[in-house]
Amino acid sequence: MIKPQRSRTSKREGSRRERPKREGSRRERPKKISEAELKKNRLDAWNPKTEIGRKVKSKELKNIDVLLNSGRKIIESEVTESLLDLSSELLLVGQSKGKFGGGQRRVFRPTQKKTKEGNKIKFSTICIVGDHDGHIGIGFGKAKETVPAREKATREAKLNVFKIRRGCGSWECNCGEPHTVPFAVEGKCGSVIIKLIPAPKGKGLCVESEIAKILDYAGIKDCWSKTRGQTKNRINLIFAAEQALRKLTTTKVREIDSKNTFIVDESIKKEKKKIIEEPIKTKKVKKDEEDILEEDIIRVESVLPLEQEDEKPKKSSKIGMKAKSSKSKSKSKK
Repeated sequence: MIKPQRSRTSKREGSRRERPKREGSRRERPKKISEAELKKNRLDAWNPKTEIGRKVKSKELKNIDVLLNSGRKIIESEVTESLLDLSSELLLVGQSKGKFGGGQRRVFRPTQKKTKEGNKIKFSTICIVGDHDGHIGIGFGKAKETVPAREKATREAKLNVFKIRRGCGSWECNCGEPHTVPFAVEGKCGSVIIKLIPAPKGKGLCVESEIAKILDYAGIKDCWSKTRGQTKNRINLIFAAEQALRKLTTTKVREIDSKNTFIVDESIKKEKKKIIEEPIKTKKVKKDEEDILEEDIIRVESVLPLEQEDEKPKKSSKIGMKAKSSKSKSKSKK
């Protein structure tokens, strides 16, 4: 028996049929949670164990400057996280392997310890935390793996938050805005010595790249620096800059000098100015032979092209009024 051949159309129709979807065949991707939501969930689940933490959770203490001025030590990182709008970043402390020491800069710095069992590797990193408005914190973390080292550094940075003074200390500038360091300060760590010098407005951060990040997070926009010693050791350079920034608050300043340099201790609240547009009111004058409306004068002056304005000298409003009045008289006579 010869089997009947199926037509091509039947195959096409069968292929076009929609297959029923199986339940649970594809895994649903988890939704991405934003950092703000993660922070909110973390603070909601926070159970404070110190007196300061309980006051912050119950919103009795709302200003971190009051806490920092009292000199009390912060033990819980959630305290600074709830009082400030912080942003964090890891600094480029380490370096990957490369020929002639030309490896690319990295966040983690690996170090090895020689033992009988073999080499034990540890990773160290430095994290900075700040609100770009006078508060900065620097933390150092070290662990056998990268993730716990990063978490240690961020936690320590939040615990080490301190405030700085800002002002306008440059002799080239007298703007009165807190955009730079109010006076020159110096810090030292190991052989590295760094000096931060006030700069005029618009100069920018003329410092090393990692120190520029620290100053930016602290809220300083313009600054010069001068370094000595073995500055290729980035860790010592960063801690020397931290010591210099801490000296801004510890040094005593006279009231006259603080007024001259426009020193600001606390954070500056940026308020948005509301622009209210009001209708322009025009004064109406009596229509006599020598007087006209002010609106007509403005309209005539705006209609003139640029070429004519350049060629002809600008006439005062009184001359224009007299010319118009003479024309109106000539028309009335005719």
